[in-house]
Amino acid sequence: MKAVLGLEDGTFVVGSGVGVEGICSGELVFSTQMTGYMEALTDPSYAGQILMFTYPLIGNYGVDHQNFESSGVRARALVAREISRTPTTKPSVAEYFEENGLLGISDVDTRNLTIKTRTVGTLRASLIVGSDDGDEAVRCARAAPPLSDLDLIASVSCREPYRISGPGKRIAVIDLGVKRQILASLRQRDADILVFPHTAAPDEVMAAEPDALFITNGPGDPRKAVDAIRCVRELAGAVPVIGICMGIQVVALALGGETYKMKFGHRGTNQPVRYRDGSIAITTQNHGFAVDEETLPEGCVVSYRNVNDGTVEGFEVPDLNITCVQFHPEAHGGPRDTEMHFFDRVYRGIP
Repeated sequence: MKAVLGLEDGTFVVGSGVGVEGICSGELVFSTQMTGYMEALTDPSYAGQILMFTYPLIGNYGVDHQNFESSGVRARALVAREISRTPTTKPSVAEYFEENGLLGISDVDTRNLTIKTRTVGTLRASLIVGSDDGDEAVRCARAAPPLSDLDLIASVSCREPYRISGPGKRIAVIDLGVKRQILASLRQRDADILVFPHTAAPDEVMAAEPDALFITNGPGDPRKAVDAIRCVRELAGAVPVIGICMGIQVVALALGGETYKMKFGHRGTNQPVRYRDGSIAITTQNHGFAVDEETLPEGCVVSYRNVNDGTVEGFEVPDLNITCVQFHPEAHGGPRDTEMHFFDRVYRGIP
């Protein structure tokens, strides 16, 4: 089955179709991870995006449902150099995509596409499975709306509040597209978790008498998280505030700071960050927006920086008991240092 991926700059590549026939459009982004491909594909933060893996072989251990970060694939499509047809466990990625009506393309030069993205920045793309019409794929890519115009949070947030009972501190979680492992990390610390939709109002959250407010990861432009921004703005100082990924951007906006869209973002399991004490951790990340350090108000202390480009990877506001990171401390690709350092520290800091 033929497939074609077209980019808004006029580039297109023809490869082999994965999954079912169809068409989709979205921002083409790349991830540098070598394993955890299903965790990435099921990450709600990839909603609205076509996910390309730089590692040349995807799917050699099949599909492992127990490590899904949500109920299913959230990325609009998959792009890979090669997909294993003989994995160690079943189903294969190709079989899973076909059974679930998903779209993908393989047998394309992902290295060249990655170099293009790093050179010119993130591009809109369109994938057509069942066709090799490159001109049509390019036309569809150019017709696709920019990511910042899309309101993606509603599609991945819970519809109604729910509770994960525990004997410990009560954490109100604003779900902008929460990854399951974040909730699992809180459960491991005996937290009493109350998860609210992205539209939750401050008085609704406070009625639950939380010990802390937690803002999760999510897809798209953080400025679209208007209700979460209002929640943080009104509740900062009343309860401790914790943020991960989009959560740090929401908190920055609530405090009067600004965010900006990065050239191609940080995605993968090998992103180095430096803590303020000089120690370095290799982290998992998935974000295309970042906090503008120059706009952070007085009292904000940058706690982590990206080693590669110096961007903000974490900040704290001691006077308001706010702690945020841009990376995913719960998604440790090996050592658990980031999870233990972040979750243990913030959990102990909750009165």
